[in-house]
Amino acid sequence: MAMIRIPVGRRVFAPSLLMTLLTAALCLLFIRLGHWQWDRGELAEGEREAFLAGGGPAVPLGGRRVLSLPRFSHVAVAGRLDGTHQFLLDNRSHAGVPGYEVLTPLALVDGRILLVDRGWVAFTGSRARLPDIALGPGGMGAVLHLTGRLDGPPVGGLALGHAAPPTSGPWPRVTSFPTLPELSASLGRPVEARVLLLDAAAPAGYVRDWQPPGMPPERHWSYAIQWWGFAVTLVVIWLIMSARPASRPGT
Repeated sequence: MAMIRIPVGRRVFAPSLLMTLLTAALCLLFIRLGHWQWDRGELAEGEREAFLAGGGPAVPLGGRRVLSLPRFSHVAVAGRLDGTHQFLLDNRSHAGVPGYEVLTPLALVDGRILLVDRGWVAFTGSRARLPDIALGPGGMGAVLHLTGRLDGPPVGGLALGHAAPPTSGPWPRVTSFPTLPELSASLGRPVEARVLLLDAAAPAGYVRDWQPPGMPPERHWSYAIQWWGFAVTLVVIWLIMSARPASRPGT
C-alpha cells in the first residue's frame, strides 16, 4: 500500500509504507554504526598519541605506583628477574607467525613485583614442547636496570578466548589473555597494576616491536564512512524502487 502518489514525468513516486519503515530503520542503524566506528577511531587516535608521547627519555619509577603515571609512560626500573616463575602468553603472533609473549616477574628493590613483558617467541610446533625462555647467566640473580613502557596485559577479542593461568603445576605456565589478578593468584604474590613492555634495546628480551594497541584510527574512520555510504545507498534504492510507471488512462 502506497502512502502517497506524486507524479514525476512518466512515473509516479509511490513508496510503500512497509518499505519506507524498513528503509528508515536500517538507515538509522547504519548511521549509528558509523558514529560508533568514528568514536572508536577518535579513541584509537588518543591511544596512538599517548603511545607516541611515551617515547621520550625513561623516567625512574622509584617508589611511585605505576597507576600514578600515564599509560605508556617510559620508565626505568631496577630489580631481579625471577626466571623460575614465568608465564607464556598464548595466541600472540608476530609477522603472521604464531607464538607467545614472555611475562617474567621483576622483584623491584622496594619489594614490589612488576611483571615484565620480555617480548615474543615463536611457537615450537607442539603444545607439549614449550620454548626455552630460561634467563641467561647475566639475568639470574643480578640486579638489572631495565627500561620500558607501562601498559596493561594484552586484551583479546571474543574469538581468541580467555584462559587463566593454573594456580599449581610446573613453570612456565601458559595462559591466554589473563587479568592481573589471575596472574597474581597463579604467582602467589600481588603484582603491580601494570606491565612493563621491555624496550627493544634492553637486555634479557626477545622480539619486541611494540605498537599502539588495536586497529589504526584510519581503519575505524573508513568503516564509519562505509556505514554512512550504506545508508545513502539504501535511500537511493528506496527512491528508485518507489518510482513506478504511471498508469495509463483507462487501465
